[in-house]
Order: sequence, then C-alpha cells, then structure tokens
Amino acid sequence: MNRRRFLGAGVALLGTGALGAFAVPATARLLAEGRPGRLLRSEVPLPEAFQVPLPVPAVLAPVRSDATTDYYEITQKVARLEILPGLRTETWTYGGSYPGPTLSVRSGRRTVVTHRNELSVPTVVHLHGGHTPADSDGYPVDLVFPVGTSAEHAAAHGMAGMEGTEGMEGMAGAVDLGRTTIGTRAYTYPGHQRAATLWYHDHRMGFTGPAIWNGLTGFHLVRDDEEDALPLPRGDRELPLVLADRAFTADGSSAYPALDPELAAPGVTDDYMNGVLGDVILVNGAPWPRAAVDRARYRLRLLNASNARLYRLELDPQPPGGDALVQIGGDGGLLEEPIVHDAVEIAPAERFDLVVDFSRYPPGTAVRLMNRFGGGRTEEVMLFDVGSRAVSDDSTVPERLCTLERLDAEDAVATRVFGFRRSRGGDWTINNRPYAPGRALAGPALGSTEIWRFFSDVHHPVHLHLNSFQVLSRNGGDPGAYDAGWKDTVDLRPAEAVEVLVRFTDYPGSYMLHCHNLEHEDMAMMADFAVE
Repeated sequence: MNRRRFLGAGVALLGTGALGAFAVPATARLLAEGRPGRLLRSEVPLPEAFQVPLPVPAVLAPVRSDATTDYYEITQKVARLEILPGLRTETWTYGGSYPGPTLSVRSGRRTVVTHRNELSVPTVVHLHGGHTPADSDGYPVDLVFPVGTSAEHAAAHGMAGMEGTEGMEGMAGAVDLGRTTIGTRAYTYPGHQRAATLWYHDHRMGFTGPAIWNGLTGFHLVRDDEEDALPLPRGDRELPLVLADRAFTADGSSAYPALDPELAAPGVTDDYMNGVLGDVILVNGAPWPRAAVDRARYRLRLLNASNARLYRLELDPQPPGGDALVQIGGDGGLLEEPIVHDAVEIAPAERFDLVVDFSRYPPGTAVRLMNRFGGGRTEEVMLFDVGSRAVSDDSTVPERLCTLERLDAEDAVATRVFGFRRSRGGDWTINNRPYAPGRALAGPALGSTEIWRFFSDVHHPVHLHLNSFQVLSRNGGDPGAYDAGWKDTVDLRPAEAVEVLVRFTDYPGSYMLHCHNLEHEDMAMMADFAVE
C-alpha cells in the first residue's frame, strides 16, 4: 500500500475495484520532453513481418429494425485468439473477435446497442466521437457488472448507496449512481450527427488502459447521403484499419505492467506511468499484416487505438511526386477540401480518413506503411502488395468534399483554461486536480459556444465528449497540419497551448474531458463538465 495513493472526492477503493480510485506511483519516471511511454518487451520471439493476411472486422447485422431504430446485441466475453502465429492469447472481446464487430449505421436513424457482460470485471461502453445523451455516453462509473453478480455484491461495490460517495452532494453534475446495471445495458445513440469514423471502447474508471489493451475496441461507422453521393472508393476498396501496439509473455498471453496483476486495483508500475508501449504492431488484430490491393484508389479509415503510442505514418516507397496520402476526413467526418500529405501524425484516439492511389506504383510493388516515430520492429506497420493486372476504377477525390459549418469565435460566451500536467505530488491532473466523479470543472450552458484553451507539460492527446470542436490556434498561431475539420481529440505536444471552439448542443448532463494516453487517464487525468 505504500506505493499507492488513492484519489478522488471521498471515493474509496472497494473490493473488486469496481469504483476504484486511481493509483499513482510516487517515484514514477516522467519524460519531460518528446514522445510518451516506455517500451514493454515481449518474452516470446516476434514473428516475421508481412506473413499474415490483413483481416477486416465483420460488419454486425442488427437483430431487428423498425421505422426509426436499428437494434444490435453484443456479448462481451473472453476468447482465446491466435494473434501471434501458433499461439493463443486470452482476449477480452466484443462478440468473440478483436477488434470487435463493426457497426455501420445511418445518420438520422436511432441505434440501440445492448451489451451483455460475460467477462469477470465490470465494464462501461463509450462511443468515442458519438453525439450522445449523458445516460448512454459511457460515464466512467456507469458500470455494467458481469452476468450473475448478486444485487448485494453490486450494491457494495458500485451501486446506489455505496460507501465513498459522502460529501459529493451538491457538486455540479453529481453522479447518478442509479445508472449502474447487472448483466446487460442498452446504449441509445440518436444518430443526430454527420457521417464519421467513430469507435467504441471500454471506459471504466481506473481500468480503461488494461481493458483496451486486452481487446475491448471496435469501429462504429456513421454513413449519410452527403458522403454516399461522392465518388470515393467503396466496398472492398474501403479498409478500416485499427492500429495498436501490444506485448506478449512467453506463452502468448497478453503482457501489461499492471500494479495489481489481478486488476482488482488500478494503476501501472512506476516505469510505465507515462504510458505503455508494446513491441508488436497490430493492424486489425494481426501482427504486421499484408494486404493485396489493386492498382486503384483505396480509402483507409485509420484509428490509433494504442494506449500511448504516437505514429508518424508514411508510405515506403513514396509514389512519384510524393503527396501519397490524401486526407478527406478526420475525427468528425469529411473535410471541406482534401489535404495532401507525405506523412500523417496520429495520436491515441485520433482518426484519419485517407485515400491512397496505388495505380501510381508500378505493378507488383511492395509498399510498406511505416511509422517514423517507431524504432526497430515498431517502425514497420503493414505491407500493401500492389497487383499486376489491369482493373477499372471509377473513383475520384473531388476538389470540394462538403460545406462545413464554421463556428465563430465572436459567438463564444466564455473562455476556459485547462492545464494538463503532473502535480508536485505525482498525480496526473487537470487544473491541478485529480479526477473525482461528480466534481465538474466547467458548467457550459446548453446551446452556448465557448473557447477552451488546453496547455500541457508533456504530450497529452486531449479528448472531449458530447461535441466535436474546431481548432482555433496552436501557441497563438495557426492550427497545425492535422487539425482541419471537426475533431474530438487534439494532439497536445509538450509545453504547448491549443485553443478550440466548441458548441454544446442537444443533451444536458455530465460529460468527460480527459487525456487519451490511457495510463494518464487511468491515473486521474480526467475531469467532468456539466452541461446545464
């Protein structure tokens, strides 16, 4: 116990850790500059790259539909998957696969997803990038206890009346402990948002890092008529790509430096407080896969689902003339106009929607997707085998993709400042406060527009729930090369200040602002804001 500090406003670490406080090692080594994280090396020999075909997550069909709503069911369960060739890894899954099944839904139609928890731990599901009512947003103490949990056990470890909530009465955005359930929970997504690449993942307080590391990740793609009308690549030439890094023990089990190996208490060991990096790069759950592609345009929906790793993605070789990566969208959907890049930098939780024209390569070219922020084996990501036969391709990338609504800073009714930094006491904090459920650091009015200014000590990818935002500036200058369009996660570099413009629409209630370096998040770098 001398290596843990328990944080939060009267929140105690209870039994199973269902509503755990955050464990912060006091002697953790903190990187003062550069990219975050410490490499966790696998104990098993790593497989040769580019031997495994790229898997594509299955698209989940609704169990039923009516005039307004599509209904889905997902079971959270343990599965023994062959991630490394010849070995089985016990994986926490949505529906038995890693990543979980893709939900492909229509803007304007309501989606109801019922999750059944057959794991051994409580879970919370967050639709990342979703414009979602508070009771379905995945607030970190809206727990779904495993099937078979007794009401008495749940009441003692996370339901209404639990120990540890005294003194929270009267706090802005107070926690509604009645949203805890046993066995199943139905999450309702109204669908009032444009086409975009979203994803769903676990969001339990103090345990998001090990949950996502162990497999609780999946795509949620929103489609609409505006995007469908564009002549972009589609069908087999649209590839959703989940990037993640992992490490494995000698028998193929998942390795993670948890402070408590049984995951009854949150936190990681001292050396990994600034983030956990794996030495195996997975794409859609496969190590360094290869994909056969036609000499045609492909749409790549990229998601960085790593706990802490940053990627600088680049094709090798570059096509003649460069500008290999044509960005058509980001976190919140289509950009107004395409932006060409030789490389893109993607922080944890960010998404990039890119078009690559493989017809610019000679037939038979092997094109590697590289991570220039990596080293050794983590510098390679996957391989594209460019076909040799002639194919038809009627896709194009229009010069104009859409017309975006632009928020006006003159409409902002408030400017708020949020500092992301480590306190002198060793806590990961926002505005010098470690996270406490129900304690809101901001109370924006429903329908209002505000400027939120984030500043950092080290690297922090900052994620805002409820609404996407538009980046106004970096360090008082123009937005960065990767800040275009609507975003819900912004990469905040060391000693940097970023201003964003956000309008709070449709849904009142308690929402989250947090760092998406999952080890930072689990060790208290979160805050509530209450839309009133």
